[in-house]
Amino acid sequence: MIKNYFKIAWRNLTKNKASSFINVSGLAVGMAVAMLIGLWMYDELSFDTSFPNYKNIAVCMQNQWINNETATWNSEAITLGPALRSNYGSSFKHVLMAGWTSDHLLTLGDKTITEKGNYIEPGITDMLSLKMIKGTRDGLHDAESILLSQSVAKTFFGNADPMNKLLKLDRTTIVKVTGVYEDLPYNSSFSDLTFITPWQLLVNINHFDTFFNNPWGASWFQTYVQIADKADMNQVSARIKDVKMNAVRKMDDARFKPVVFLQPMSKWHLYSDFKNGVNVGGRIQYVWLFGIIGVFVLLLACINFMNLSTARSEKRAKEVGIRKAIGSVRSQLIWQFYCESLLIAFLAFFLSLLLVQLSLPFFNEVADKRMSVWWTSPLFWLVGVGFSLLTGLIAGSYPALYLSSFKPVKVLKGTFRVGRLAAIPRKILVVTQFTVSIVLIIGTMVVYQQIQHAKDRPIGYSRSGLVVIPLQTDAVKKRYEPLKNDLLASGAVTSIAGSEGEISNIYISNSGFKWQGKDPALQEEFTTMAISPEFGKTVDWQIVDGRDFSAAYPSDSSGIVINQTAAKFMGFKHPVGETLEWVGSGKYKIIGVVKDMITKSPYDPVKQTFFFLSKNRLGNFNVRINPQMSAHNAIAKIAGIFKKYDPGTPFSYQFVDDNYAKKFDNEERVGKLAGCFAGLAIFISCLGLFGMASFMAEQRIKEIGVRKVLGATVFNLWQLLSKDFVLLVIISLIIAAPVSYYFMHKWLLNYDYHTGIAWWVFAIAAIGAMVITVLTVSYQSIKAALANPVKSLKTE
Repeated sequence: MIKNYFKIAWRNLTKNKASSFINVSGLAVGMAVAMLIGLWMYDELSFDTSFPNYKNIAVCMQNQWINNETATWNSEAITLGPALRSNYGSSFKHVLMAGWTSDHLLTLGDKTITEKGNYIEPGITDMLSLKMIKGTRDGLHDAESILLSQSVAKTFFGNADPMNKLLKLDRTTIVKVTGVYEDLPYNSSFSDLTFITPWQLLVNINHFDTFFNNPWGASWFQTYVQIADKADMNQVSARIKDVKMNAVRKMDDARFKPVVFLQPMSKWHLYSDFKNGVNVGGRIQYVWLFGIIGVFVLLLACINFMNLSTARSEKRAKEVGIRKAIGSVRSQLIWQFYCESLLIAFLAFFLSLLLVQLSLPFFNEVADKRMSVWWTSPLFWLVGVGFSLLTGLIAGSYPALYLSSFKPVKVLKGTFRVGRLAAIPRKILVVTQFTVSIVLIIGTMVVYQQIQHAKDRPIGYSRSGLVVIPLQTDAVKKRYEPLKNDLLASGAVTSIAGSEGEISNIYISNSGFKWQGKDPALQEEFTTMAISPEFGKTVDWQIVDGRDFSAAYPSDSSGIVINQTAAKFMGFKHPVGETLEWVGSGKYKIIGVVKDMITKSPYDPVKQTFFFLSKNRLGNFNVRINPQMSAHNAIAKIAGIFKKYDPGTPFSYQFVDDNYAKKFDNEERVGKLAGCFAGLAIFISCLGLFGMASFMAEQRIKEIGVRKVLGATVFNLWQLLSKDFVLLVIISLIIAAPVSYYFMHKWLLNYDYHTGIAWWVFAIAAIGAMVITVLTVSYQSIKAALANPVKSLKTE
């Protein structure tokens, strides 16, 4: 019987090729989108779960009362790790101090490469359950040791054994290879950790034991923990919250009211956003957003199937009547229609697999993922088959129940008519389709509008032709002036200045400042950056009061330039000439005020910032390329000069324009994905609309013939067949506008600096939807209107 059901289903598919193509292709696209989103969601939700100790690992964070609000940091003092071990040791299996994963130079003979690595205490190997290819997890107990990832070991040693070989770290420190570990997964927080050296090595190099006057005062490091096997993460977090406050209670730092807490590894990736000390989510909002989009896109494809199946009910009414008359019961008819929908669903499933495989490289590039289809996984096929069954049952439910309910007497007498009310469910489904599609279109436009709004925000300096070159070694830093002079003499650059950090990402902040009129209760924090006197000229900042630094004024060594936000923060109407005391560093006189510059996120308010002169803290060259020379030639000349001063170090540089553009990566990625899904949703909706228009034109072919005989023009007939669909799209627009406004307004509130939702966004979406609808329907409408009426009337 089932074989017979599928045979009849196949005959119906081949008989109605157009509607079958629309059903299969529409469902295939919907299922492909759902699969891609499912793979992406799984990748996001499984982030870091490759580590067996995933549920027990956390990073220490702290809340502090600064600038009259609670600020959250993921950096800690050098003393936190020892304090946790001595005071709360029973709560932890591991407490590890670490630096920050960053670029370092690794040298073997005459070969030097730049790789990302970190200084971490030895327990990291057990905490992350590193899979050792060479050596053991105990390889970090020697202070001059290093563990390499498999890819870095391959780069240096090829197929040779790297064990006990000597490398030079950052051109100064000799380290011995004591192990090689398997590369960490791309969807993990440690994916870029390509080598590990012991924390003690960092302590020895920097002499931290004598460096800090107040070891609790500088939050420069990270503290990773693994709680005890039977401990509860929340309870341990509550237990340690006052560990820093207890240590600094009698110090000036107590005024910041520090609260230490644990951020579980399970929240590092998806719940990374904090506002006023409270976790407000993060990427998790995009996970659920795209999950909802996937469900709706698949629903649109199912709606097409329902619409086309029920629309053709009159053509199959006699078939149902005859089957019932010769003894078929309703359950048999329901099974038959379900078999048809299941056949379509499985055909669509296999076609969707092909679409996913073809589109996955593009999708991975846009989403910054390394996903693949799990062809060899039994679970994947089980889920895929179950997914197809569910899709077939959902898509076929309405047609099966509706078509099987026809009365055989009415059908066979010829008195059966679907009636006007029968079209209402189809119209509701079409409205649903276009409502979802229009919401996606409006949402995508608002995302891009927000990105453009942030890009158009004045940044306070000129990025054009500005290049940042890190001063990677002491050989370069000690010959700062001769190198600068050679670069200027080359003609490749017009100006050069040194800086502590990058202009597009000033990450250093400090507290402990006093000025006249300061509120004693204020717990202040300033962003600070050491620079050379030529910095302002090089980056082309804009002085709004006072003057810039100048080498002609020796007194500028105790002068500072502040931004407008800092002047407002300190309450100065005329800040030039005022004195700012930096406790522990001396007094500084304000010599100038610059226009606010975007040195962090373009979506956030500008922080109060001051710039001061210091030769000893310059870690970067800021170079303005000569506009009369091509960037390629200029970089080649600059690289040649750097090679002369430090021939063994790879030349590294970054255009500030590129660094600034990276700040929009996340939003642009979301916008591209949303745009792709919105386009596919429109495509699926148009497929359904095309099929419906084709059916209506076929259904009304005799009416069209009569109207043509009576004098109706092609335009009249086109108008007659198109107006119903246009009306449905207008209803969709009326529903979609407030829905999309509500959700996109809530999304924009996540950004301190955000755009409004302009009226033209809705206008463009409306015009676009109308044009797409008219174009989709017009082909069938005009084709029917141009048909010879003799052919449609000759059977009467």
